[in-house]
Amino acid sequence: MTVFYINPVNLIQTMTMALDLAVDGVSLHQKRTAVICSHLCEHLGLDIGEVHTLLSAALMHDIGAASNTEERRKIADPRLDMRRQEIFEHAELGYNLLRDADFFQNDAVAIRHHHDNWDGGNPSGLSGANIPLLARVIHLADRVELSISKTGPMLHNCQRVQNYVRERSGANFDPGLVDVFLKASAKECFWLDLISPDHAEILTSKISMGITPFSIDDMLRVAEIFATIIDRMSRFTATHSRSVSGVAVFLAKWNGFSQNEIFMMRIAGLLHDLGKLAIPNFILEKPGPLTVEEQLIVRQHTYFTYLTLSQINQLQTVAEWAAWHHETMDGNGYPFGLAEPSLSLGARIMAVADIFVALDENRPYRKKLPKETIQRIMKGMVDNRKISGRIVESLFDNFSEAELVVQTMELWAMTNQVVYQDHDQTLFERGLAASAEKFQETAGNHGGKAEAKAEEKAEEKAGETVKADGETEETSQETARAAGEEAGETTGEIVPADGTEEKKLKEI
Repeated sequence: MTVFYINPVNLIQTMTMALDLAVDGVSLHQKRTAVICSHLCEHLGLDIGEVHTLLSAALMHDIGAASNTEERRKIADPRLDMRRQEIFEHAELGYNLLRDADFFQNDAVAIRHHHDNWDGGNPSGLSGANIPLLARVIHLADRVELSISKTGPMLHNCQRVQNYVRERSGANFDPGLVDVFLKASAKECFWLDLISPDHAEILTSKISMGITPFSIDDMLRVAEIFATIIDRMSRFTATHSRSVSGVAVFLAKWNGFSQNEIFMMRIAGLLHDLGKLAIPNFILEKPGPLTVEEQLIVRQHTYFTYLTLSQINQLQTVAEWAAWHHETMDGNGYPFGLAEPSLSLGARIMAVADIFVALDENRPYRKKLPKETIQRIMKGMVDNRKISGRIVESLFDNFSEAELVVQTMELWAMTNQVVYQDHDQTLFERGLAASAEKFQETAGNHGGKAEAKAEEKAEEKAGETVKADGETEETSQETARAAGEEAGETTGEIVPADGTEEKKLKEI
């Protein structure tokens, strides 16, 4: 069984990069908040375990707002009234996301209370010293970071931000922590560390946890947390990541992958749209065609998926399988323009799984498509050398089993009135368990056939290199048009759908 030997600090910072994704790049709010916490904790007499929890929680403190770009903008406004009820919502969501992961339970408590005001009036009912200390530290650090001007020399902020904190001592902030902040921020290095090009180095120097073994279940739990965050971004993709993961795993089994590779494929499927955290919700929910600018924003997501996951050496294969799902066999995909010889079997499987699930689920601009239409579109993409004919053949040979994965997840979403709206992770977990149970049952029924086929193909696979898919005749104009309109940017091209610049191909 695969064991991942990873520095936990590296893992948490990679998660932070994902949470800080923005349309114009990577924000630094969570990292800078953690750097401020690192300065404050030097004066608090915390033990090493508390320091680790403080900094890891600070690096993820806004995880509950990651699915909603409007929420992220709102809580990032330094003028926001710290007593408005809605400011507490993302803190509770963050707690619910992390509380069931053993290695994040302490972080979850700090995140839950990181907007509690010292003088009370909080949804938790806590006030003063009853608010967890680490949450009080993050609250202060968070508001300090947001109060720093984004223009001008960093040291110009010192007096103004210190006055801001003094004015709120005893109301929003713990008076004792205010004193600690004033002492720590009197040194210029406090401020200059915030513009250091290497926040990671600063934080790693404060918490040296060394290399730690993570089981496959640990990594799956992290992946499932992010799948929940990603899929909450739109009610139309409320189960997309888990459905893609399930279909990709199914296809991996039929194509001779080992058990460890199948686990890696599951993680890659759950994380394949991680970069969509950089896309505003209004684009994902848009009922009409995307503009050129909106398409370009959407196209960033695969690059950000790769950038984030490739930070961890042991996830390089996962990063490639996850992020290359919009690369095409003819080399016209994105973001790297990779062609058939460079695309591993895992990447080809992910591309097919993503397209199939997208066509088989409702989207804001259309209803889910019937089987015949899906098959026609995907066959057209094979003929145009966009996706692998071999993998598509595996999918069509087992269409009903693959569709079961998508249907099971959709059923749970509908039964519970759209998980996206309710933000109930328990329903996701129950749905995932139900889907897994159904999948195992189906796999059991077809086990002999699958194993025989897997043995046949294992030798073919030979280190994940694949023979070139044969070219076939061009698809009809009708099929090509359908493939373009329904499969969208999988073709890697930005072309007007009807001759106008406003009507563009939709993203899978």
